[in-house]
Amino acid sequence: MLKGIHHLAIICSDYQRSKTFYHQLLQLPILAENYRAERDSWKLDLQLPDGSQLELFSFPSPPPRPSQPEAQGLRHLAFVVQDVAKVKTYLEQHGIPVEPIRIDPYTDKAFTFFQDPDGLPLELYQA
Repeated sequence: MLKGIHHLAIICSDYQRSKTFYHQLLQLPILAENYRAERDSWKLDLQLPDGSQLELFSFPSPPPRPSQPEAQGLRHLAFVVQDVAKVKTYLEQHGIPVEPIRIDPYTDKAFTFFQDPDGLPLELYQA
């Protein structure tokens, strides 16, 4: 029935800042970028290596997320990486604060958390 995740969508507060973060810093290639004049809204489709996509949206004056990290809804977005420590170092070199690396007690895999420009929780999870 379900075969995987096609895309995840994020509404950002500052479209250019989020575009730079996800496209340039996290190095996700752009598939499409469209401005929807009737909504005064941008939509950016980014490609992940496994074929899934990340959609960034801009809207005039979107309401903020009510609380973190325990607000109802999506808790966090996790990215698979080969080497959590290497990606952590890369992000920190680019001024992104990253939590200390932890080990998942059930899988014995390394993981850590950081935030996007709007404070959305992102996870790095070692393959």
